[in-house]
Amino acid sequence: MGKSAKEPEDFSSKGILRPELRLGVVSSITASLVRVNLKDAGASSGEHFSGGRYGKGEVGEFVLIEGQQNLLMGRIVEVRLPERERHSIGQDYAGSSQLDAIGNIQLLGSISMNTLQISAGVDAYPRLGDRVYSAPHQFLALIPALMDSTGNDTEPLRLEIGSVNVAHESKVSITPGKLFGRHCAILGATGGGKSWTTARIIEESIKYNAKIILLDATGEYRGFSDSTIEHYHLADPVENAANSTPCNLPPTSFQESDFIAMFEPSGKVQGPKLKEAIRSLRLVSLEKSLANNKGVLVKANMLKKGIFDAENGIAKKLDDPKEPFNVRLLPSQIREECVHPAGNYGKYPTKWGDYDENSYNYCLSLLSRINVVLTSPAYKCVFGSNSDNKSIANAIDSFSKTNTRLMRICLSGILHEFSAREIIANVLGRYLLTKARNGDFKNTPVVVIVDEAHSFLGRHIGTEDTYARLDAFELIAKEGRKYGLNICLATQRPRDITEGVLSQMGTLIVHRLTNDRDREIVERACGDIDRSASAFLPNLKPGEVAIVGVDFPIPLTIQIEKPTVKPQSEGPNYQKHWRLPANKS
Repeated sequence: MGKSAKEPEDFSSKGILRPELRLGVVSSITASLVRVNLKDAGASSGEHFSGGRYGKGEVGEFVLIEGQQNLLMGRIVEVRLPERERHSIGQDYAGSSQLDAIGNIQLLGSISMNTLQISAGVDAYPRLGDRVYSAPHQFLALIPALMDSTGNDTEPLRLEIGSVNVAHESKVSITPGKLFGRHCAILGATGGGKSWTTARIIEESIKYNAKIILLDATGEYRGFSDSTIEHYHLADPVENAANSTPCNLPPTSFQESDFIAMFEPSGKVQGPKLKEAIRSLRLVSLEKSLANNKGVLVKANMLKKGIFDAENGIAKKLDDPKEPFNVRLLPSQIREECVHPAGNYGKYPTKWGDYDENSYNYCLSLLSRINVVLTSPAYKCVFGSNSDNKSIANAIDSFSKTNTRLMRICLSGILHEFSAREIIANVLGRYLLTKARNGDFKNTPVVVIVDEAHSFLGRHIGTEDTYARLDAFELIAKEGRKYGLNICLATQRPRDITEGVLSQMGTLIVHRLTNDRDREIVERACGDIDRSASAFLPNLKPGEVAIVGVDFPIPLTIQIEKPTVKPQSEGPNYQKHWRLPANKS
């Protein structure tokens, strides 16, 4: 486990300003930058102190400035020589202590002289001649605890996620409340270590009485194995599922907007007819006496009064988009909806007219799509005939009442046809939000981790006539926290996550980002990281992250510890599979 919250008291303002780590003195001050004359920048290498290496004036190094009223924390963003000194470094340069080097320091925050409490912003600017020191790694590791503005030192639960440098002598631990309390996002380009970070956080969380639901889009987290972990899969997963339970997602979990997204009605006729058919099937589900022997509501040449009277009696349920119906009867019911609005029965007709073949012809392509979707392998876990499988909704209900700490739901077997993955994930997200709104997570807060989140968030399906937004996880990000439901997004494409959702993330764990648009999105979503800080993001090493956010207004760079159970996300081994057999030339 990491250090307890009481340990920062072992430091003092003098104890963290070590003479061995002195860099130089302040020579210039602006509103956002401080320049320092670096006394050791010309040395051939850095120095080692207390088990760690210090650059003594290298770009990216965190520093402390000893001000008159407080300590200031900053980061070196540039090291240079005055133009007149530039030629003193030649091809045969071997290091010198005589260089007149200048370092530019970006100011990050202030540190109280008495309590070492860290806060964003500059309480008082330094003066010319104030001394500058490298920040001890042990002190940097305690920044998450020192930034606890509540002063709460009674919470012992800490997740040890990494260390300040590759030497791992200064462990960084974060409380679950700071990590997940305002939602969390794990961002990073391919190969940056995003999956390892997710696995490490899960490992640390399930050491405690956590409640985590992991939507595993690719099956790479299947290696977790423990008595407190349950694995489920919808459709046949791409990997060996010996320890995983097959589940169905019953059609009753879907609502009207899901079916509109699924069947994608087009034009001015198909959309209204689909909605009318759904309403009629709800009606016969609630009033079975109105159905014919095939289970549908016949309207052609039928009296309206009896149906209207039945509708008025159950209007609230009938208009509820969550009210279930038999979706397999949709093609037959749409046929019954294609009737003329009235027969020849006077000014106020009491019957519907005969079948309208023109309307029915307009709906033929919709009927074809519905039949194809109902039999598609992509929706086998929804409309398949294997009713023996457990309902994933029931599994979620059980999870919140048992000692299980991690529930992994594998989506890797769901095909991409007909937007199946997006729609099914959205249904799961909405089910979780509904449970949260009902108070199910009030005393047992749940964190839902969405892997490959760019595949599920910010999606919309359909045309202007039948537009459907898949916004369940966006709603969790906006309102789930007050109900005990928090979200952790993991994605390699931040630009595909809406800015409104990212702005709801209280903590961003950012790996290497090489795309300019991705970095701009992170800058806009998190006001505590500017262009100077984001300039480091393309150069982060694999497994190295910058942690920023509401509870981390000072961006902290750490090396994530390797997880014990490594994600199984390796690509094909070309050296192995392309090698010719020994007897072939």
